[in-house]
Amino acid sequence: MTLNHPWLALMLAPALNTARLEELFRQFAGLDEALAASDQALSDAGLSAATIAALRNPDTVALERALAWLDAPQHTLVHWLDTRYPPLLKASPHAPAGLFVAGDAALLQLPQLAIVGSRNATAGGLQTAHDFAAHLTRSGLTITSGLALGVDGAAHGGALAAGGATIAVLGTGIDLIYPTANTALAERILANGALVSELAPGTPPRRGQFPQRNRIIAALSLGTLVVEAGINSGSLITARFAGENGRDVFAIPGSIHNPLSKGCHRLIKQGAKLVESAPDIIIEIGAQAELQFAAPGSPAGAHHAPAAGSTAVAEDADYTRLLNYMGYDPISIDALAARSGLTAEELSSMLLILELQGKVFALPGGQFQQANHGSSA
Repeated sequence: MTLNHPWLALMLAPALNTARLEELFRQFAGLDEALAASDQALSDAGLSAATIAALRNPDTVALERALAWLDAPQHTLVHWLDTRYPPLLKASPHAPAGLFVAGDAALLQLPQLAIVGSRNATAGGLQTAHDFAAHLTRSGLTITSGLALGVDGAAHGGALAAGGATIAVLGTGIDLIYPTANTALAERILANGALVSELAPGTPPRRGQFPQRNRIIAALSLGTLVVEAGINSGSLITARFAGENGRDVFAIPGSIHNPLSKGCHRLIKQGAKLVESAPDIIIEIGAQAELQFAAPGSPAGAHHAPAAGSTAVAEDADYTRLLNYMGYDPISIDALAARSGLTAEELSSMLLILELQGKVFALPGGQFQQANHGSSA
């Protein structure tokens, strides 16, 4: 059959991982050339017989459903060769060929922090997840989680309450919300963030899909914070994937009498960083954030941010101008955008770098203030 969106066939094919995708595009100039190649050439590129068969005879029902979904506003396919494909995810050995995105696909390019935890969290755990997410959002990070009940939902809610955006990675097709109890939350995220899935529209929830969803959450993010988790919690799987990707793992300790603290305590024993406040996380991921998101071509890189560990940030012309625009009183990103002419995304990246350097503090209510005149919040 003739495909008017050939990437869909690749996304529906099984057994494609990062190594096979990289080899495929080393051997072929593009997807059209790869799909026109012989079975033997595709086999030589590392594709299995099942993958080749799926490319030759894609599921027409799934293709039509995906094409219909993509016709709607704010529905996007971000494929492997798309410049919007998240670089941290692409570096993961389990990166998918593409992502279905509902909402703002540009958020995938911003620095993210994953917050995960128990679906049956305590009231205190839910409040902690909400408060950490809100503070980290005001610091310029995008909160990523899995739209599950409990800690996931509280983290998404905290980011939205702080006036920021949040990313929810689904373990179902992009058009299905699971659990249905979080449908209203998903609608809020769609309006102020993004829903993401590697699974084709119409894919129902299946147990084996959620570990892969967890891999994507971990790979998208600079680090993963576990708020509350039982000893067998799926959140520990996300933390393990984060560690395997070389990302920081953070855990909040709790009472020795709370069974939902046991997973966090195990992570801490295994080397996760114990955190008691959101600034603990900001300090730890500072070097990674600067290296990854202050490089040429990244959102922060457009402002030539100094390298990790540099003390020259206050002398950089763009950052000096930004500090001058801020003045000495608390100011919101919207007000700062009006003064400076920069976009909210540009300001979030720059303010994150300034906070990592100790030049700026994030304040409640989505405001920022210069550190030498501000609060120690």
